[in-house]
Amino acid sequence: MEIQGLKSWGGHYKRPLIMAGPCSAETFEQLRETAYGIRNHGVNIIRAGVWKPRTRPNNFEGIGVSALKWIRDIKAELNVEFAVEVANPLHVEEALYHGIDILWIGARSTVNPFSIQEIANSLRGVDVPVFVKNPINPDLSLWIGAIERLHQAGLTKIGAIHRGFSSYQKTRFRNVPQWRIPLDLKKTFTEIPLICDPSHIAGNRSMIFELSQKAADLDFDGLMIETHRQPDDAWSDAKQQITPARLGEILGQIKFRNPTSRNKEFISHLEELREEIDHLDQELYEVIANRMKLVDQIGYYKRDNNVTIFQKNRWKEISNSRHSWADKLGLDPEFMDELFKMIHENSIKRQTLIMNQEIEKTRNVS
Repeated sequence: MEIQGLKSWGGHYKRPLIMAGPCSAETFEQLRETAYGIRNHGVNIIRAGVWKPRTRPNNFEGIGVSALKWIRDIKAELNVEFAVEVANPLHVEEALYHGIDILWIGARSTVNPFSIQEIANSLRGVDVPVFVKNPINPDLSLWIGAIERLHQAGLTKIGAIHRGFSSYQKTRFRNVPQWRIPLDLKKTFTEIPLICDPSHIAGNRSMIFELSQKAADLDFDGLMIETHRQPDDAWSDAKQQITPARLGEILGQIKFRNPTSRNKEFISHLEELREEIDHLDQELYEVIANRMKLVDQIGYYKRDNNVTIFQKNRWKEISNSRHSWADKLGLDPEFMDELFKMIHENSIKRQTLIMNQEIEKTRNVS
């Protein structure tokens, strides 16, 4: 299955693709003033929430169709495009009727294949860009499946939006980025336009620049940033929205780098360094393989001496010493702790198999 790259979309769609606008369209004046401020900073695609599904009822859930009429008038006046979220076929019908240029499917919809299929069916025969946000939970298959359903419905302009993932663990993010997952999506669909929504990842406007630069460094194709004329007075998600002026500052500060270079000296030296990394990676794999051989020997020794696999004092000793080693070597202790935890879990798994072999042997004899 092939997904068209941004260059094939035609028109003004190019890297970096920037969308900005309020979490919710609240009033005509609010939307018009915000859109005007955004356009003045060189952004011509305005995002606006029209239908706002909330986690709990009795909260502001969007203006609905009336906001689409405001958008139609503002589009004509300012010569900009608009993107809105759709969650069902009725939303699609109304959005297209009112001339919405770009649709996106939210994280709550992406988790439900039934909803995605209904939306896909309603878009058959329509040549409109559709972006798919990642599902709420970190499930790459759901994200891929949603994109595949749209593609099978005949859509040719499909993009993806990374907005982070929910987590029970308390972190500094509203939604944990888990950057590996959107990068894995890019491995599946190498040409798909992938943009980042730092507003929903952060949940706090103070982190928007940091996350935007991170996305640019990871070769994302663009950004979707929530922007409001008066963020503190916003009717939804006030803390994560920024002013048009701040949007201009952030876009001016971000370094959008090239994915490659034509400089022959750069290419040559880069290949040399990558070759060194390949050699080191091979050595690293060999070291891990040798370590696992010792793990197996210990497993057999524990089995023969009727000793438990997990020994908390030894694990505590290992954890403390490895953390200290990472710190002394200038490595990120948190990263190395996670890496070593995975190695230790695999070691336990191997020794468990060794123990189970003995149990299975005993059962067969009896």
